[in-house]
Amino acid sequence: MILVTGATGGLGHETIDCLLTTTPATEIAALVRDVSKAKDLVQRGVDVRQADYFDYLALVQAFRGVEKVLLVSAVAFTDRVSQHRNVIDAAKEAGVKHLFYTSIQRNSNFVLPEVTESDLATEAYLKASGLVYTILHNGFYFEGLAYLIGSEVPDAEIRFPAGEGKIAFVKRTDLAAATAALLTSEGHDNQAYTLTGSEAYSFRDIARELSTLAGRPIVYKSSELAPYIAQKVAAGIPEVVANFLAQWGAAAQHGILAGTHDTVERLLGRKPTSLREYLKTTYFPGA
Repeated sequence: MILVTGATGGLGHETIDCLLTTTPATEIAALVRDVSKAKDLVQRGVDVRQADYFDYLALVQAFRGVEKVLLVSAVAFTDRVSQHRNVIDAAKEAGVKHLFYTSIQRNSNFVLPEVTESDLATEAYLKASGLVYTILHNGFYFEGLAYLIGSEVPDAEIRFPAGEGKIAFVKRTDLAAATAALLTSEGHDNQAYTLTGSEAYSFRDIARELSTLAGRPIVYKSSELAPYIAQKVAAGIPEVVANFLAQWGAAAQHGILAGTHDTVERLLGRKPTSLREYLKTTYFPGA
């Protein structure tokens, strides 16, 4: 039995979708906080179990009879370390054999607020737990571009505080497929993998591709952090969230997300989604 946490979220749900293409539903469990949001999984025969990362006893019960757990990391702005430790401890008590943890790509020592320290603490705790582990250093989702530069094609320019930094973007569905492949194969005991796209792109590259697709010039202008944050706040985004978004630009400048790895390509047996493919289908649907 494989159990996926965060099963109504993007990565968790898409990983289950991929698992169902190769694995009987009777061998898949989904952990959710709200069962009413998982009706589609119930209808497909997935064993839906309810627990919150803060509810240790419910976690232990939910993990009974499970061999592998995919711990999809808790969201930012919460006590991620306590939640992750609860999951790890509960998995151990319930007799889980192998725990997979979704961390974030780190190709430099830059500290990304709300993420890096809790990732490092969780990884250390997992390694010391006695459980067999696999750590997945996930690249930045292509889907995250909407939060950074907007969900509509820019009129004339992209402003973002990334300098000339690059990001090895990966489409979340590609990441989910790679994760499902790892969950259903052997040889990953006590390993760490970095799961990224095959190419890294700057925001200047993004502007260039958008220009080509739109048939008009769109330029990239690197912003300082403060003006970018102010612009987001003026658009109605809470300052703490705007600051968090800006930090991804700083992370890009410091190279934390730039390393490319062929693991996803090898697991999928094909090239991951490219920048042009993603931009075309997302920003120019039907074109």
